[in-house]
Amino acid sequence: MTAVVNKSVMLESIKDDEFVVFQQMIYEQIGISMSTKKKSLVEGRLAKRLRHYGFNDYAEYIALVQNKGNVAERQIVIDMLTTNETSFFREQRHFDFLASEVIPKSGHGSPYRIWSGASSSGEEAYSMAMLFADQYKSGRWEIVGTDISQQILAKARQALYPMRATEKISADYLNRFCLKGVREQDGMFLIDKKLTNNVTFNSLNLNGQWPSSMGMFDLILLRNVMIYFDQKTKQVLVEKILRHLRPGGYFMIGHSETLNGVSSAVKMIKPSIYLKP
Repeated sequence: MTAVVNKSVMLESIKDDEFVVFQQMIYEQIGISMSTKKKSLVEGRLAKRLRHYGFNDYAEYIALVQNKGNVAERQIVIDMLTTNETSFFREQRHFDFLASEVIPKSGHGSPYRIWSGASSSGEEAYSMAMLFADQYKSGRWEIVGTDISQQILAKARQALYPMRATEKISADYLNRFCLKGVREQDGMFLIDKKLTNNVTFNSLNLNGQWPSSMGMFDLILLRNVMIYFDQKTKQVLVEKILRHLRPGGYFMIGHSETLNGVSSAVKMIKPSIYLKP
């Protein structure tokens, strides 16, 4: 189908049963439970796709998305309806804990492996990279970032950010690990290759099939993600995640999250910080 871009198309409001289609799609595909309060959000974000195709109601777009061969459009729906809120050195207490309690005691000969389980556009992974490049002196380290959105992963791999994103990056780290953009990249900064060479980004649906090649990790971060999942989805997901955490490894979640009632396989060291015995 050839897209017809028409911004003047008058769109009908999304109906309750049409919202349910997207609600179920997101839950089945990635495990996120969207409440009925998200109806206006879904309508607003997907309106761009309706205008893109020249549709005037959501029923037409649903027919397009549900076509079995239209995998790319379903991915676009996921990209548009998932939130990718992140920043450098978000939730600083986690970084302080790693610097004071974890890094000085680590170093087992193999590369120290970190998994940023919902890496979004890369700020979390590169923040970890700055910290480990600065303080981890006992061996090699590597970071794997994963996300379901191909669009957001492309931004992460580019490693290019607006200067306003430097607010929580120290002057020392900016000087050592970031390059100021010039000419067409004026107003931007680039993460230095000495960090990006140790960071990889891969597509992964947390609630789908995982590759057998993932391996084991010393530190896993899944911060501010489980707030979107129901209890059963959390339990299944955390059980899968912990299979990839080495004994003695740490699992960090968002400050507003907890594993109470989710898993007893790890011990809480501090709120949102857990240790696998």
